[in-house]
Amino acid sequence: MPRETPAIGFPRTYIDRVPAQWREPAAGLAVGWLLLIACFARDWAAMFDQWWNISTYTHVLLVPPIIGWLVWQRWPQLREMTPIGWRIGLWLFAGAAILWVLGAFSGFNLIRQAAAVAMLGASALAILGPKVGRALMFPLAYMAFLVPFGDELVPALQMITAEMVILLTRLSAIPAVIDGVFIDTSAGLFEVAEACSGVKFLIAMIAFGVLAAHVCFLSWKRRIAFLVLAIAAPILANGVRAWATIYVAQFKGAEYATGFDHIVYGWFFFALVIALVIVLGWHFFDRPPGAPMIDGEAILASPLLDRWSRRSVGIRPALVIMGLAVLGATSWAMAAERLSARLPEQLFLPDVAGWQRADYIPQAPWEPRASGAEHRLLGRYVNAQGETVDVFYALYSGQSEGREAGGFGEGALMPQSEWSWLSPGPELGASKADRLLARGQIERVAFTWYRSGGTLTGSNARLKLANTLDRLLLRSRPTAVLILSSEKTGTLKPEASVARFQSAIGPVDVWMDRVGAIR
Repeated sequence: MPRETPAIGFPRTYIDRVPAQWREPAAGLAVGWLLLIACFARDWAAMFDQWWNISTYTHVLLVPPIIGWLVWQRWPQLREMTPIGWRIGLWLFAGAAILWVLGAFSGFNLIRQAAAVAMLGASALAILGPKVGRALMFPLAYMAFLVPFGDELVPALQMITAEMVILLTRLSAIPAVIDGVFIDTSAGLFEVAEACSGVKFLIAMIAFGVLAAHVCFLSWKRRIAFLVLAIAAPILANGVRAWATIYVAQFKGAEYATGFDHIVYGWFFFALVIALVIVLGWHFFDRPPGAPMIDGEAILASPLLDRWSRRSVGIRPALVIMGLAVLGATSWAMAAERLSARLPEQLFLPDVAGWQRADYIPQAPWEPRASGAEHRLLGRYVNAQGETVDVFYALYSGQSEGREAGGFGEGALMPQSEWSWLSPGPELGASKADRLLARGQIERVAFTWYRSGGTLTGSNARLKLANTLDRLLLRSRPTAVLILSSEKTGTLKPEASVARFQSAIGPVDVWMDRVGAIR
């Protein structure tokens, strides 16, 4: 009689615990997710780098285990369901793949990363079907918090915080003058910098508020009210914290107040805010303890889900179709990545009527950033009235990762420099205007234009739209950036100087094409 050989590998008892109807779909989903993460490894690596190294997104490291916990809470109902391949899920997957292509074409990393996450959710629907998808709707939707978003909110939050601070400061009988995000008091000049915008805590609170609203409430009105509280509390608290720093500085000095701010901000104040939000919402929690997260019987009996379930597809064909969609998306992106327009070997800043070239000697070092541009020009013009205008021009043969004219940290405001963003600047044509400040007293106004094909704009979004269209059509066109800027000196207004220079050069689009020898 042959002797029994012990099984090698994954214990059979664990497999036996999985219902038979779940084994192939679960294996297919696991394989599909591993392949998707491998295919879009660059996007996942970029996201993980932000989770691990940028404090604003450290909370995202908790999102994967939270999603696992949410799925586990639903497992008693899920094991009674039968997963099926779903054609509509394949259409959703195709949409996510197209979104990734658009993100790659526009150089918009946030869209690429959101699409990479969306492909995981869509593949789950394509393999597991509408009923299981309905049961997992919230965990799949919560995957959106894997995407590191929020930097776009910083300027608005800076302005909101500054307005709150000046209001509280004046109510405290402390004389103060506000200019953009800078507040001048007798104790010194205070800046509501990016780190003081409160975006870090706001993003974490939104993720917490959405989770708590789902887990702790059944009423949608209560869920919405709690989420509004979770969003408003950190914004208001951040304004109070910034005001407290200025208030303490009036009596203890700016250096003491800064140290006090770091301790309070990092350990006590916002921990108290979280506790306060929970305490205020606790009384209104209406989900009974131990109540199931979903109504499995209602999902199984749903006529709508029954009709959707008829649009089924085999799991293996679904995996093949998704693989072809990924292959098509990545191949298209690789072809567009190679696009490169022909550029002249050398560029020059031309003469301008009524203005003369002068030595470029700024009061504080200023040189806009244009990573990946093949040509960069920086010069100064002066007129008979003594007005000076600094001209920066950059020309790209194409737009891709690492060479994005409107990318984060590119343009007039140089990261990690003496310059800080002060406020939006005055309007001048189609440009984007920014007021900058260095050393607390040197003010500069900068107007930015982007030029690609027939598009002239100061909007980063419009530039990316034009670049995306070029890549969709596999059309190579150069992209140019023009920044006209002037420092405030004496009674001369920098915006007026730039306006006069812009009038002297004529139509901006024609002048940019002339400098870059584009047409």
